[in-house]
Amino acid sequence: MTKTSEQSRPQTGAEYLESIANDGREVWIDGERVKDVTTHPAFRNSTRMICRLYDAMHDEANSKILRAPLHDGSGWTHPGFLAPRTLEESIQQTDAYAAWAKIGYGWLGRSPDFIGAAFCPSFDIESEYFGEYASNAKNYARHLQKNVPYIGHAIVNPPIDRSTPETAKDILIRVVKETDAGIYVSGAKVVATGMVVAQEVLIAHHFIAVPDKKYAPVFAIDINTPGVKMICRRSYEQDAAKTSTPFDSPISSRMDENDSILVLDNAFVPWERVFMYDSAAANTFMAVPGQAARGLLQAGVRLATKLDFICGLFMKAAEVGGTKDFRGVQAGIGEAIGFRHMMWALMQAMTRDLQPWQGGYLQPNATHGHAYRVLAGEQYSKVRTNILKHIASGLIYLPSSAKDHLNPEIKPFLDQYARGSNGIDSVERSKILKLLWDTIGSEFGSRHELYEMNYSGSQEQVRVDQYTRSFSNGTADQMLGLVDTCMGEYDLNGWTVPDLINPEG
Repeated sequence: MTKTSEQSRPQTGAEYLESIANDGREVWIDGERVKDVTTHPAFRNSTRMICRLYDAMHDEANSKILRAPLHDGSGWTHPGFLAPRTLEESIQQTDAYAAWAKIGYGWLGRSPDFIGAAFCPSFDIESEYFGEYASNAKNYARHLQKNVPYIGHAIVNPPIDRSTPETAKDILIRVVKETDAGIYVSGAKVVATGMVVAQEVLIAHHFIAVPDKKYAPVFAIDINTPGVKMICRRSYEQDAAKTSTPFDSPISSRMDENDSILVLDNAFVPWERVFMYDSAAANTFMAVPGQAARGLLQAGVRLATKLDFICGLFMKAAEVGGTKDFRGVQAGIGEAIGFRHMMWALMQAMTRDLQPWQGGYLQPNATHGHAYRVLAGEQYSKVRTNILKHIASGLIYLPSSAKDHLNPEIKPFLDQYARGSNGIDSVERSKILKLLWDTIGSEFGSRHELYEMNYSGSQEQVRVDQYTRSFSNGTADQMLGLVDTCMGEYDLNGWTVPDLINPEG
């Protein structure tokens, strides 16, 4: 992955594609091992959408947004892989997240800048947090900054007997052998989103239920390491290739971030890629300073961009159905737009209401980010429900395929009976509504609702977190103080402040 040029720069799309083609990775789908993810119909177009991200950085037209100089002067990188030192750098970072999100129309939830945002600068700036592995963390951060690899993460244990972890130790990530060169690891993690076409993966733990060192390694591993296996869920991209056309499945056929069962079977991890190896420390991995705020900013910008797309498509669908002036439809669209505005406002607040970090760096305001965690899941579901309710049968009253429009025998009937309102012809109507169905109504769309609903973890926990954090970030004192001020202005005998007049007698 390391470049040989004098000035370091991220990989191009072609370099990324070449690096994952026939590289020995072990990917399984439909009972068969995939020889090459870049040519297999389940993944080939998804890899090419990732190529677009890398190629955008190398386009001079995007240089002011998608390039930032490395702090050591050795080259340039994606702005999200660096912590900002000024408001201007913070704004560029957010703009870079948005620029990449727009390439995937908001539907690439695990683009490479998520790990770059959440973990990379924290590993560098907070390297001492990693104790004896501090130099590993700092060196790995530099590797990510210089090369911008497609790295994913997996931190959650498989949903097997979570009530009593002691009885399910055989599923947990665990060290099975130590050597002078590194550790051998076995176990599984979920949900390995996008890992099939990634280059590296970070393995950590949201919570270690078994207080034993061997269950606590935090590390990064190359996807093509022997013993790393990915057992894929059904591929929506492959389904689209078999049963429809790009006209019928324009998003799922190229942006299906496959979620896999990630299995490590005696996989080797060199010591230089180990960042924690202690249960007490590993249980605090998710609390590395700066990590949460930065990850929430990238994720929120990506969702806000996705809402731009959904709201625009919702409006087009209402126009094609002739209902854009109906009060109820306008209310449904307006609610979606309100959610969109709220998300962008929270992300702008995170970008501009910066908090000091060590070394002169700045980090986004996490308080605004945690509000996004509470609101996003249910609001996204409400938007999806409003679309299904207001566009209704328009999502179903469609020909089976683009091929129907191309058949001269039935095309006249579609032109007459399946045309849209406001002068929209049958092809444009189908194009709009099939795009909406693909993103909202299909199995791909249902998966995305599940994804957004659980993006930040347990719906109950994100609300508990909001409550407990209010006592540490000062907002509880602010809210309680306002009430106390009000209550201090009166007692059993009346007003206690000089400017108010007590009732007589």
